[in-house]
Amino acid sequence: MLTATLLAVPGITALSSAARAADADLAKNGGFESGLDNWSCSASSGTTVKSPVHGGSSALQATPAGNDYAQCAQTVTVKPNSQYSLAGYVRGSYVYLGASGTGTTDVSTWTQSAPDWQRLTTSFTTGASTTKVTIYTHGWYATGAYYADDISLTGPAVDPGQPPTTPTGLAVGSVTSSSVALSWSAVTGATSYAIYRDGVKVQTASGTSATVSGLTAATAYSFQVTAVNDAGESAKSTAVTAITSTGSGPSTGLPTHALVGYLHASFANGSGYTRLADVPDSWDVIDLAFGEPTSATSGDIRFNRCPVSECSNVESDADFKAAIKAKQAAGKKVLISIGGANGQVQLTSTAARDTFVSSVSNIIDTYGLDGLDIDFEGHSLSLDASDTNFKSPTTPVVVNLIAALKTLKAKYGSKFVLSMAPETFFVQMGYQFYGTGKFGGQDPRCGAYLPVIYALRDDLTLLHVQDYNSGPIMGLDGQYHTMGGADFHIAMTDMLLTGFPVAGDTTNMFPALRPDQIAIGMPASVNAGNGYVAPAEVTKTLDCLTKKVSCGSYTTHGTWPTLRGLMTWSINWDRYSNWEFQKTFDGYFG
Repeated sequence: MLTATLLAVPGITALSSAARAADADLAKNGGFESGLDNWSCSASSGTTVKSPVHGGSSALQATPAGNDYAQCAQTVTVKPNSQYSLAGYVRGSYVYLGASGTGTTDVSTWTQSAPDWQRLTTSFTTGASTTKVTIYTHGWYATGAYYADDISLTGPAVDPGQPPTTPTGLAVGSVTSSSVALSWSAVTGATSYAIYRDGVKVQTASGTSATVSGLTAATAYSFQVTAVNDAGESAKSTAVTAITSTGSGPSTGLPTHALVGYLHASFANGSGYTRLADVPDSWDVIDLAFGEPTSATSGDIRFNRCPVSECSNVESDADFKAAIKAKQAAGKKVLISIGGANGQVQLTSTAARDTFVSSVSNIIDTYGLDGLDIDFEGHSLSLDASDTNFKSPTTPVVVNLIAALKTLKAKYGSKFVLSMAPETFFVQMGYQFYGTGKFGGQDPRCGAYLPVIYALRDDLTLLHVQDYNSGPIMGLDGQYHTMGGADFHIAMTDMLLTGFPVAGDTTNMFPALRPDQIAIGMPASVNAGNGYVAPAEVTKTLDCLTKKVSCGSYTTHGTWPTLRGLMTWSINWDRYSNWEFQKTFDGYFG
């Protein structure tokens, strides 16, 4: 008998150990280490805090308000006819811990006052057909915040099966300055979906769409989605990138669609000199070309009007200033354009920066101008080899130019018109190459305008890239585009309005600009520069970008009816060609 009893004891021990081994903690994220994942709190009353905590690094804090007693709950899969123990640590006044949907008798336990962590426990048996129960914690009306941590539900586990497959078809929908809409294909067996922003889970969804909000304007974000069920979470989907818009921007005083032109004000060439008063009213922005530095690195900008010896019909200073006022009275903007092909400007020092600000201010004040156009070409902008991030430039000529332009904008206020006319090499070529590149050897000027545009994107009135005198440029379709037809202008402009990865790095996106900031730069005639296109091609370009018709082989990433308009080099050359460019603009926009 003694031997039989001794033999029986190990058997009993083995059976009870097996029973205990079958039990598991079924509560997910009971320590709130993953925020509120798996928990749903009423009226957005719950959050996680780093102090006070019972275990780990986080705990739940929930605050009753009005008729809401701040319940936080999760639904757990259980076995029928099985016993479960619910436990957790709480802190605060009137804190409850309970379970509902048990199929037998729902249970709860509570404490009236827990100035420090107090353990609550209760238990229940599931009904014959119960497969899910809801565990919860809550406070009471108007009793202040409570805390909960290390909540567990111990009992027989259920084989959860397999996690769902990875979602496919993730796509970006509507994008604003602060939100991005996402959608994806349904996954069989998924009970919910998790949305990740830049690798961090930000929210969950019960269906196949969601809008992620609270984003920063003009910022690129990467999104992924996973499918979730009781067995766990799938792998993350293929990432998609979205760039939030820059917002509505300040009022510029420009018409919805504007015609921009450069007026040869300091020199003459084969096009002849055109008096400012003789510029037709169709021209909404007139850029006086050019203000030039006394030396490349001085920062001292001078505007010397064309001398009589070169421009026999040049008007007097008094008549020139009167013409500026007349144009402004008619609602036109007259700017000083700095640089040009011969005006190399390199602000290599803070002294040059300050001289630039004071000398440009003097020109603006002397002539009563509306703003400034930056037409830096050649070797004005070039990136240091160590300067690899367009969002945080370190090259002095770039940093000083940004600072100077911000100073001028602040000095003259919101009505100050700031425009830029970079060449494609300095902007769109940045899609493939940036500066000297990771391994060196590239032209350091490549993409060098990108940090300037990015830093001033909220202050920039107009960007009119020179879609002329350009080599082939790769577009967002992965194809090279060359001058001579609508295709080139469509592809180049689409890049500005869509945004693009810099040097092919999808984690380093140059954000889209607003359509009202963009005018397309074209030569006025075959004499004005390489890349001239006939009026029919200009019309095709505008049709595609503003109406998404006549796009040819290139598919744009959007439709932009508020595209600001066209820029041309130059008013003088357009006059020489019987105002062909102006007539095309007027005929299209009315």
